[in-house]
Amino acid sequence: MSTTDTLFTRTDPALGTFSIRPLDPFADAELLHGWVTHPKASFWMMQDASLPDVEREYMRIAAHEHHHAFIGLHEGRPAFLMESYDPSELELVGLYDAQPGDVGMHFLVAPSDRPLSGFTRAVITTVMAALFGDAETERVVVEPDVRNKAVHTLNEAVGFVPEREVRKPEKVALLSFCTRARFEAATGITQTAPITEEASI
Repeated sequence: MSTTDTLFTRTDPALGTFSIRPLDPFADAELLHGWVTHPKASFWMMQDASLPDVEREYMRIAAHEHHHAFIGLHEGRPAFLMESYDPSELELVGLYDAQPGDVGMHFLVAPSDRPLSGFTRAVITTVMAALFGDAETERVVVEPDVRNKAVHTLNEAVGFVPEREVRKPEKVALLSFCTRARFEAATGITQTAPITEEASI
């Protein structure tokens, strides 16, 4: 797939068009480096990463069968990073009982000198709508750092329910789940555009 391919698009009533495209580990590395090393991205745990470190990390993800990364756009401009993964194969293996249809998710909003009110919530809503745009997705699983209060609030706003803390090698995480029904109830989004199999999120 080309980085010009649009995999998913959502129009936010207040903030306009959000879309998602494939990530290119080389072409996007410089952009990503600025995002993941920014002070506001401390919970991404790549503060000291060099540009080659970022290239290697996203090359690794691109080559992984169960981990995928995407660039999110707002009005056509790169604005966020999205990752999806199979929690039965990585990140949460052995920490909970994975169910068929579970999808793990990470997202990171790009730093901005002129933040828009409601922007981060619009981003996570777009990410979740994209994931549930795949008919096979039954539940989204997240494991943010227990100290990341801001993301816990965002997660709950789109339907996540915290279950318990789990200890991972790099952090103590708050294991949380969002079913399709909870997402629809929280956001009012009851139908998402289907994603073709070859362009699956």
